[in-house]
Amino acid sequence: MKEIMIYTDGACSGNPGPGGWGAVLFFGQHKKEISGGEKYTTNNRMEIQAVIEALQILKEPCKAAVYSDSAYVVNCFQNNWIRGWLRNGWKNSKGHPVENQDLWQSLWGLMQIHKVT
Repeated sequence: MKEIMIYTDGACSGNPGPGGWGAVLFFGQHKKEISGGEKYTTNNRMEIQAVIEALQILKEPCKAAVYSDSAYVVNCFQNNWIRGWLRNGWKNSKGHPVENQDLWQSLWGLMQIHKVT
């Protein structure tokens, strides 16, 4: 399984407002930069979208080390939030629906293909 390093970031002006995401993927000496945005979104959505987009362009299952400055994204992996949400029917610890559930579910699907840390 190939080992990939992925650096991501997301931002939003106004939060909500216009936003963008970017990712840089490294495999050995190879580097690929990707980016995109939305007219009306939030910072957290752009942070998650950056990871999703990076994983989606991988052509085969990979070990992907994701680096992000977003505590929201980092805690998802380090504290296994996403697995807890899945067990709890996509409810958070307070019993409320998980925010950005659509994106987290997309990310969960990609985590079934790639080993993400």
